[in-house]
Amino acid sequence: MNKNKVVNKFKITLLIVAFALPSLAQDVPKVIAHRGYWQTYGSAQNSIRSFERAAGIGVYGSEFDVHMTADSILVLFHDNIIQGVNIQASPYSHIKDMKLPNGECIPALREFLEAASRISPDIKLIFELKPHATPELNREAARRSVEMIREKKLVYRTEFITFNLDAGKEFIRLAPEIPVYYLNGDWSPGQLKKWGFAGLDYHYDVMRKNPKWFREAKTLGLGINVWTINDPAIIKEMADCGADFITTDVPADALLQLNRVK
Repeated sequence: MNKNKVVNKFKITLLIVAFALPSLAQDVPKVIAHRGYWQTYGSAQNSIRSFERAAGIGVYGSEFDVHMTADSILVLFHDNIIQGVNIQASPYSHIKDMKLPNGECIPALREFLEAASRISPDIKLIFELKPHATPELNREAARRSVEMIREKKLVYRTEFITFNLDAGKEFIRLAPEIPVYYLNGDWSPGQLKKWGFAGLDYHYDVMRKNPKWFREAKTLGLGINVWTINDPAIIKEMADCGADFITTDVPADALLQLNRVK
């Protein structure tokens, strides 16, 4: 083989590699910090500090949990009960001064979104609306959530997730430009596609029991998020199966494992 042919063959090989690299990079799951990056000094679940810490390590998104109080104020907290008080059955005035473990007061959604806007323009807001007592309340909470996201001009940084089908369908109706993922694990990718969901966001045990859903979701163009994975072996397993996102309580470790450290 002459020198020119060798050079040309080398150039072709480089082009093939160059085109292949982006597609390979897309196969690496993105990391979502579950309730923010809270397992670090000065942080707490669903706190503004946890969002700031998540943004600081370069994750794709930071997940947070939202309830609507009895007087229709949206607040961040995971459980429905805080210090013996039912969030959804109480007025905001009864809970607004309650403290998280890091000393922050329980954040109102408005306050949290304003802080998130200042902290980073890049990190996604993975907005979980918690289930409420009735279909009407679920739809109202979804409506108020969309209004707040629009008011704060955060539409293109937000992704909604929910266990509640009524809330999910209302999100899709009111904000078709915002991705909505379903959490409960009881519907196939095909059905979610018919309803207009952007993807499924299921526990890894659900995906283990339904491995065909990885391929089905991919075929339908749906995203696949898997929660909540802290074990490196399961992170690798779900990544190998084709998960697009990994939600985890150990985002810094997951980033290192998945080679996505900034």
